[in-house]
Amino acid sequence: MNIPFSAALVKHGIKLRRVETNALQVNVGLVCNQACKHCHLDAGPARTEAMSPETMDAVAAFAERSGFKLIDITGGAPELVPGIAAFVQRLAALTPRLIFRSNLSALHDRAQPDLLDILAGNKVVITASFPPINAAQTDNQRGKGIFEKSVAVLQELNQRGYGQEGSGLELDLVSNPSGAFLPQGQEHTQKRFRHILRDKYGIVFNNLFAFANVPLGRFRDWLERSGNLEGYIGKLAGNFNPCAVEGLMCRSQVSVSWDGYLYDCDFNLAANLPLGGKKMHVSELAGPPAVDSAISVADYCYTCTAGAGFT
Repeated sequence: MNIPFSAALVKHGIKLRRVETNALQVNVGLVCNQACKHCHLDAGPARTEAMSPETMDAVAAFAERSGFKLIDITGGAPELVPGIAAFVQRLAALTPRLIFRSNLSALHDRAQPDLLDILAGNKVVITASFPPINAAQTDNQRGKGIFEKSVAVLQELNQRGYGQEGSGLELDLVSNPSGAFLPQGQEHTQKRFRHILRDKYGIVFNNLFAFANVPLGRFRDWLERSGNLEGYIGKLAGNFNPCAVEGLMCRSQVSVSWDGYLYDCDFNLAANLPLGGKKMHVSELAGPPAVDSAISVADYCYTCTAGAGFT
């Protein structure tokens, strides 16, 4: 039987508290053109949650008064949120490093035709989800034809300079396993992806991050249906690495949802575990959360501390 994550911290003499909060993650909505089996948010085509113009104003104002060193835009598929191109341009002026998370196929489908120009023009880092290198596995996990679209848009990004040495346009990939198991080592996975994508498709990229899937949302539902939930959380807990706690994103990041409420991270957002244990709107906070303030945890936090850690 696994001990609760909070008890694991106590066992190792670890106090999980905030350091300086220098990063803002903005989840602009759950609307997505895909319904990936590993999604912790249950994002998909049937979801309609998207950040309103008023909430975008409040988030931009929060970013301006807080001086974040990094802002990270995520979803759902941010490409499908109305007004996202202008929002990207606005946030790019408020931080030295802006990240845009994409599932690639939404970029391929050109929901907002000028978005790619704005991303490149503002030197926005693109962090793209590209789970298995195998076409059949990717389509099974993410939908038919997704692998082909993903390859095509990565090639286009390369043509625009993304991933190319000296261009100043950073292209990073994220790989997640397609089942109830942990990822292979990041260095090994990066070498394999770099070799196959370059030799087979002429694609280059800057970095690859190999992350475990978080047992929340659609992925948790699948784990329960398949009888894998207890075993999977056992794998995560069994690989708990106390040294990974120091680098957890929740220690230096605050996350804001599409409706403007604040969380320690996107996973706590998915689990409805609000910042500080009570719902607070982004417009109510004068600046970043205080140093040494508490962080809400749950057993899915084992995902971020298994092996080398999530972040």
